[in-house]
Amino acid sequence: MRLRHSVQPIPGTGFIDPQTLSRIDNLELLARTVVDGFINGLHRAPYLGMSLDFAEHRAYYPGDDIRRIDWRLYARTDRYYVKEFEADTNSNFTVLLDVSKSMAYRGSGISKLEYAKYLAASLSYFSREQRDRVGLITFDSGIVDYVPPSAKHLDIVLHTIDRVRAERAGSLDASLRKAAELLRRRGLVVIISDLYEEPERVQSAAGMLRHRGHDVIVFHVLDRTEIDLEGAAGSASLDEATSFEDLETGERMPVITQAVRERYNALMQEHIAAVRRKLTEMRIDYELFDTSTPLDDALFAYLAARERLTRGTARAGGGR
Repeated sequence: MRLRHSVQPIPGTGFIDPQTLSRIDNLELLARTVVDGFINGLHRAPYLGMSLDFAEHRAYYPGDDIRRIDWRLYARTDRYYVKEFEADTNSNFTVLLDVSKSMAYRGSGISKLEYAKYLAASLSYFSREQRDRVGLITFDSGIVDYVPPSAKHLDIVLHTIDRVRAERAGSLDASLRKAAELLRRRGLVVIISDLYEEPERVQSAAGMLRHRGHDVIVFHVLDRTEIDLEGAAGSASLDEATSFEDLETGERMPVITQAVRERYNALMQEHIAAVRRKLTEMRIDYELFDTSTPLDDALFAYLAARERLTRGTARAGGGR
């Protein structure tokens, strides 16, 4: 059984490996590395201009992408000009980052929390580059930290992300209910979590933000061995009796792994499918990533979701 998700890699990217990034100590440098690589790949791909508005023309210089030349203007002036684009501005962007104890789980690579931190930092940095006001909420059983969205808060957001720890049990419903109260101005909200709740509770929790008028994107972060128990076979035998530990409570349960492996995999796939279906019913974008997924894949998923949400709002006649 292999992990599949709907994101198609951008030509020329796919190199931003999370485990390699873990060697970078400075979170801002890490985020800049991810975003710069992503943007460079975006310019080499057929997605140039996605989520961008035309700003102005400038003279063509050798080395500019010829796809950006305005050929109509050339026909009128007999001179080469390229189109400059400007990102959407003045939007509120807030990351809701799950820091509950289960996020500390680590398989063969980095932990879910480390991956989530890299993702949250990269999304915040990218959004600030698009002139959004960026904010952050970290949560477990309740709100841990709150940084209100602001054009000047990127440094605070990155510092807060850098120092988070996964130490307590979580409650998605209680945390997102409080987050919905804090985020009074409508904006774009990205939830990063392992979603260890019943699908109906995930739908209800994320739905509170949707009902408040926010555009919501959910990034479901899991370790590969959580998605497919067969993936653990490379590091430990699953053909003998062993015990499994509840990541939130620490409770251990003895099991005969051969007897439960297939059942576990089936239940996990059912859970993922149910979560996706429940969120889609609420018009909430959903993407599943394991902790080995290149971060530029996640950034492209975000950009594609943002484009869909923007077009949907425009068709509905809404605004910010």
